[in-house]
Amino acid sequence: MSAPGLITFPSPRSVPETVAQLESALTARGLKIFALINHSDEAEQAGLAMLPTQVILFGSPRAGTPLMLATPSLAIDLPLKALVAEDATGQTWVTLNDPAYLQARHGFPPELLANLAGATTLIQKTLAP
Repeated sequence: MSAPGLITFPSPRSVPETVAQLESALTARGLKIFALINHSDEAEQAGLAMLPTQVILFGSPRAGTPLMLATPSLAIDLPLKALVAEDATGQTWVTLNDPAYLQARHGFPPELLANLAGATTLIQKTLAP
């Protein structure tokens, strides 16, 4: 499921359970949930079948604003996103943009990389069984 510039972690839970767990962990750390997109529900409403797939848009203006001030093009990739999807075997995966990829793509100062990397670490720890 991973492509270049993405990091993917397995989740031992279903898509809805994983989304709820991530939302709880993110908000507990002071991050804001900007939106939740349920692609599979939207597909169903269009008469199409899709395995459970949701995207959480989240972030912190305190962390993201300095990045966008330094490199305005980064606004296309913020807020951060977590794709939570089930594959054909029933395994749930969480996919994120790799912070190092975003740094290379936009060229923001390396000292600001930690503003993004903390969310990746939080998600990885949250998904641990």
